[in-house]
Amino acid sequence: MHVRARAIAFGGLAVALSIVFMILGSVIESNTLFLLAAASYFVGIVIREFGLKIGAAFYAANVILGLLIAPNKFYVISYAAMGLYIFLVEAAWQVMARGPRSAQRKSFFWVVKYLIFNAMFLPGLFFFQDFFFSGNLSLGILTGVAIGGQLGLWIYDQAYEYVQRHLWNKYRGRLLR
Repeated sequence: MHVRARAIAFGGLAVALSIVFMILGSVIESNTLFLLAAASYFVGIVIREFGLKIGAAFYAANVILGLLIAPNKFYVISYAAMGLYIFLVEAAWQVMARGPRSAQRKSFFWVVKYLIFNAMFLPGLFFFQDFFFSGNLSLGILTGVAIGGQLGLWIYDQAYEYVQRHLWNKYRGRLLR
């Protein structure tokens, strides 16, 4: 199969699965975050397999199609934030890979990840409280939520790395022949 055709075929299947996960997140309320995270992991898979340009097109197609099809638009916005985080982290990794090798690269990459996450999370938390919560929260509760968000990022990122290293590497040979 031609390389472009393979990318388009795999991208189409991954878009379909991502949309199904977004819709299932609306139906199965107890697993919403898990399903949205699973949908967003496809952004990283497509980027690692086919590059940033195809990954950006894949991400945009998912967000647009999700807004058109998914019943709960808030979940599509949540997916968009998760997918954007993965897109920016993968782009940062590709930029760092071109630079000189350093023993501190892994710790620097974690700093970059937290900067990307906090640039997205903290403004939303502090300036759009009414969007996420039923009323204004005290500074202490907002601080607790901000700290909880850092822990949530660590869990999300560890799960993403597990999916990329173990699950995707196990199945990619079977799916991308």
